[in-house]
Amino acid sequence: MKKRIFLFILIFIGRNFTYAQEAEIDSLQKFITTAKDDSTKVKAILDLAKIYYGSDPQKSIRFAHLANDLAIKINYLKGSATALKSVGIGYYLQGKSFETLEYWERSLALFDSLGDQVGVANILSNEGAVYFNQGDDTKALDLYLQSLQVSEKLDDTLRIVSALSNIGGVYSNKELTWDKALEYYFRALPLMEAYSKQDERETKDALGTICINIGEIYFRQDTAYLEKNRIKKSYNDFQIDSIANESDSLSLFYFEKARNYFVDSEDLPAAMNWIGRIFARRNEFDKAVKYQNEAFEIAKKLETLLDMTQAKLGIGDTYFKQGAAKLAINSYKEAEKLAIEMGGTNLELKNTYGGLALSYAKLGDYKNAYNYQKLFTETKDKLYDIDTDKKLQGLQFTFDIQKKQGQIDLLTKDKALQELDLQRQKVIKNATIGGLSVVCIFLVVVFFQKKKITKEKQRSDELLLNILPSETAEELKATGKAKTKSFDLVSVMFTDFKNFTQASEKLSPEELVQEINYCYSAFDKIITKYGIEKIKTIGDSYMCAGGLPVSNSTHAIDVVQAGLEMQEFIAKNKAEREAKGQPFFELRLGVHTGPVVAGIVGIKKFAYDIWGDTVNTASRMESSGEVGRVNISGPTYEFIKDKFQCTHRGKVKAKNKGEIDMYFVDGNKN
Repeated sequence: MKKRIFLFILIFIGRNFTYAQEAEIDSLQKFITTAKDDSTKVKAILDLAKIYYGSDPQKSIRFAHLANDLAIKINYLKGSATALKSVGIGYYLQGKSFETLEYWERSLALFDSLGDQVGVANILSNEGAVYFNQGDDTKALDLYLQSLQVSEKLDDTLRIVSALSNIGGVYSNKELTWDKALEYYFRALPLMEAYSKQDERETKDALGTICINIGEIYFRQDTAYLEKNRIKKSYNDFQIDSIANESDSLSLFYFEKARNYFVDSEDLPAAMNWIGRIFARRNEFDKAVKYQNEAFEIAKKLETLLDMTQAKLGIGDTYFKQGAAKLAINSYKEAEKLAIEMGGTNLELKNTYGGLALSYAKLGDYKNAYNYQKLFTETKDKLYDIDTDKKLQGLQFTFDIQKKQGQIDLLTKDKALQELDLQRQKVIKNATIGGLSVVCIFLVVVFFQKKKITKEKQRSDELLLNILPSETAEELKATGKAKTKSFDLVSVMFTDFKNFTQASEKLSPEELVQEINYCYSAFDKIITKYGIEKIKTIGDSYMCAGGLPVSNSTHAIDVVQAGLEMQEFIAKNKAEREAKGQPFFELRLGVHTGPVVAGIVGIKKFAYDIWGDTVNTASRMESSGEVGRVNISGPTYEFIKDKFQCTHRGKVKAKNKGEIDMYFVDGNKN
C-alpha cells in the first residue's frame, strides 16, 4: 500500500513540487516584492507556494490564495486555475479532503472553460486520489478512467502512465480484480520504460513502484492459491512447495527489477525486503536473511524507520519459519523497539507481537506467549477501531459531498424548471390523495406479510445459532460453506460423570435424560456467561472451548472459572439428591491450552468441531483428574497462576501421552 500511495504523490502531485534552498526562497520573495502585477509574478508566488508543500502546507495555502487574488485582478484565468489547484494540494497534504475537492472542482471548471485538457487530466487524477484515500473505489476508478481518456487524446505519456498505474492501484484492492490490476500495470510499464530515456531519475522511481506493485500482486496471488490448496488438500505438501517455487519466480523477477530501478533511492529497502520474503517462502533461509539484513543496513543509513522495522520483522519471520525460535525472538525484539519508536498503533507492531507470541509458545514459554498474545490482540483491536473510524469518516465525507452537490443543484435550477416541478408535485399530490385508500390497504397487507416473514427468518436464525457460532453461521448463510480456521491458543475443557453407568441403572430412561439435561443446561448457562463456545456432548461427556471462534487473551481464565462453577453446581446438586435418597452424579473435569483447528465439515447436519493434539491432551486432563476437582495442564497453569490458587500434582502419567505436569485449581486468589 505504501508504494501505491507513493505513486499518487510522485506522479499526480509530485511533478509540481520544487524543493528549493533557502536562497531560492529569498530570491523569490525579493522578486515578488518589486515585480509588477502580471502573469510572471503570479507564477513566482505559486513557485513559493510549492516550496512550502512539504514543510508548511498552511503557508503554501496562503501563498496560493495570494496568487489567485492577483490572477483574478489581472484577468489571468489559467493562473487562477493553477492557484486553486495549489490551494487544493495544500489541503490534501493536511488530510482535509472536503476542502481539497472544493478547490479542485473550481480549478477543474476553469481549466475546462479554457480548453486546457492537461489541467483537466491532472485535476481528474488528483480527485481520484482523494476518493481512493477515502475508500470510495468506484468514484476513484471513474475519475481515473476519465483522466486516462483525456490523457490519451493529448498523447501525454506521463499522465497516461499516471492514470493506468492508479487504475491498477484501485483494482489491486480486491482479490477478484487482481488480474485487472495486472492488465493496467502492464500497459503502464512499457510506456514508462520508454519515457525514462527522457527523464532518468524521476521515472526510475515510478518504474520501481510499478514493478513493486506487480510483484506484490503475484506474491498475494500465490499466497491465496497455496492457502486454498492446503485447506482443500488438493496437493500434498511437497507438490504445493514445488508449485510455490515456480510461481514465486514471477514475483522475484519484478521485485529484482524494482531493486535495480531503486538504486540510490530511499525505496531500495522495500524491494530488498520483498526479495527476502520470496526466498524465505522458498525455504532458502540464508539468502532471505542476507537480503533482509542488507535492507536493514540501507534503511538505517537513510534513517527510514518503517523500512528498518519491516526488515527486522522479516528476519524474525524467516528465522521462525526456519525453526530457529530463539533467533526469531531476538529479531522480533529489535522490530518491537523500532515499531514503538514509530509511534502510534501500527501494523508492524501487531505483526511483531504475533511473531513473539508464536515463538515463545514454540519454546514452551507460555507465560511470555500469553503476554504477547494479549498485546497482539489489543493492538489488532485498536487497528480495527482505526480502520472502522476511517471507513466512517469516508461515509461522512461522501454524505457531505452529496449534500453539497444537492445544495448546488437546488440553487442553480432554472426558475421555469422549479415551477414545472411544483406543477408535477401538485399532480402527484392529487393522484396520491385519490389512491390513498388503495395504497393503505396494500401497505397493511405488506406489513403483516413482512412481519410473518421476519418472524420466520428470526426463528431460522435462532435455530442456526443454536448449533453454530455466529461468525460461522453468517459465513455459511453468505457462501453456503465455512472455512476451517487455525487458532494458536485455545483452552479446551472436558467433563465426565463418575459412575455414570451405575447411576443410570437406578434411574428410568426418562429420569436419566431429565437429570443429564438438568446438568447440561446449567453448564450451558455457565459457559455462556464467560463467552465460552460449546462444542458437543457425547453421552455423559461435555466439551467446550474458550478463545474461539473469536480469539481473546482471557480464554484460560474464563474456562477455569467456568470449571470451578460447574463443580460447585454438581456438588450442590449431589447434596440435594443425596438428602432425598436419590442417585447422584459426580464430576471429573480437565483443561488444557494450546493450538487447534476449528470449523464445520460435511454438507448435512452441520456441527462446529475442533481438532488437534490439544483436544486429546484436554481429554487426558479429565481422565487423569479427580472427582470434584478442576485438573489443568502446565501450559494452562502458566496462563492462570496469577488469578487462582493451585496445587502442583507433579508429573502424572496420562494414557498415550507419557508424563504431564498437572495442577489442581483450589480456587480464586483473594
